[in-house]
Order: sequence, then C-alpha cells, then structure tokens
Amino acid sequence: MLVFSFENVGMRYGMGGEVLKDVSFSLEPGSLHFLTGHSGAGKSTLLKLLYLAKRPSRGLVNMFGQDISSVNRKDLPRLRRKIGVVFQEFRLFEHLTTFENVALPLRLKGARLADIREHVEELISWVGLEDRMQAKPPTLSGGEKQRVAIARAVINKPDLLLADEPTGNVDPALAQRLMHLFVELNKQGTTTVIATHDEGLVNQIGAPVLRLEKGELRVLPGTETPSTTNPYLRRKEDRT
Repeated sequence: MLVFSFENVGMRYGMGGEVLKDVSFSLEPGSLHFLTGHSGAGKSTLLKLLYLAKRPSRGLVNMFGQDISSVNRKDLPRLRRKIGVVFQEFRLFEHLTTFENVALPLRLKGARLADIREHVEELISWVGLEDRMQAKPPTLSGGEKQRVAIARAVINKPDLLLADEPTGNVDPALAQRLMHLFVELNKQGTTTVIATHDEGLVNQIGAPVLRLEKGELRVLPGTETPSTTNPYLRRKEDRT
C-alpha cells in the first residue's frame, strides 16, 4: 500500500492562479525523497497537502489507502498522528521544557512514564541538548529550537516524516548529524520527505529528488543512501 499518491493535483488560493499544476507522484513505504525548488515554486503548498493542512483544489490525493476527499474532518487527526512534521517556525510550546516538548507525542500516545523518560532523554542527548533538557523555548537559540522540533517529530517513529529546511539553523557539523538521524529513521521504515535548498546535502545522501518548478513537479532519480550509525534508532537488542 502506498503511503501517499497524487493524481493530477492542482492547488490555488482564492481566485489566483494555480500554485501547483497537475502534480502526480507517489511515495512508497520506506522511501526517502528530497523536495527542492526555488522560492515560490510551491514547496510549502505541497508540504501542506502532505500533512493534511490543506485539501487540493482538484485532483486525487490518497493517503494510507484512503481517498482524502472522502475522509470526514473528525477523522483527520487519526491520520495526522501517523505523520511527524518539522516546521521552519518550530511551533514549540513556549510554556513547556525541552523534555516536555519532545515527550508530548509519547504522552498523547499513552506511553509508560519509564519508557518516555528513557527514550526522550536518549534522543535529546543525541541531538546535543542534554544540558538544555529543562530549558524553555524563550531561552533557546534558533538552532537549539530546531533540534527540539526535530526530536519531537521523530520521537514517535512516525509512518511519514516531513521536514521543512531542517538544517537551516544549525552549523554544518550538526546538519550532518541530523541528516544521519533522518536517514537512519528512514532505514527503520519511516517514509521521509525533506525540503531543502542545500544541494550539498542532497548530493551527499543521494536520495531521489522531487523538483518543483513553477508549480510543476519532476521526479529525479537518486543513488544509494549511505549507511549511518545513530544509536537511538537501532533496535534495542542491537545497541552496545
């Protein structure tokens, strides 16, 4: 079963011209794609369709085997819980600590407190924020907020992960580390789409590219994805 499929999807806002034009593509389970394109090409709109913030003006969108046009609005949260999203603007809860922000998806899922503490502390340490675990967003830098947002998006190991410029606020070394996190999560079965302007990362990872140009989509083939060594995402029995 495909994670997502678009057939001749068009999207416009109000009476303006189409932002997306006849977009057709599908995401296989466990696939990894980059989403690229110049500013105004339609990347943000495509991501909004992928995380169900918008419905298309025309065309067919199928998600996890369901026609989105026939899904009742009250059933959308159930589908959204299968999706992890890293937003450019972070969207952290200002009154919660780093630990509490990252733990939120597990709490909503009803995970045991002992499991929450173990997994959250391990992932926060892996993204380099172990000394900021009790800090709240107003005291964090932009790069630190980005890392909290990424940790929160992946803590639940979602079926689909969408990341909008996830390395835009961090230094090159940390960008590499975070990309390894995404690749390893993908290897565990999470279908992943990463929107980025960083051609260096795209070339290094070698995954297929969804290229948007003036609202039209081209799918460019990639090369083999390199291996990574993220201890958080290895199966527990494989950890040393």
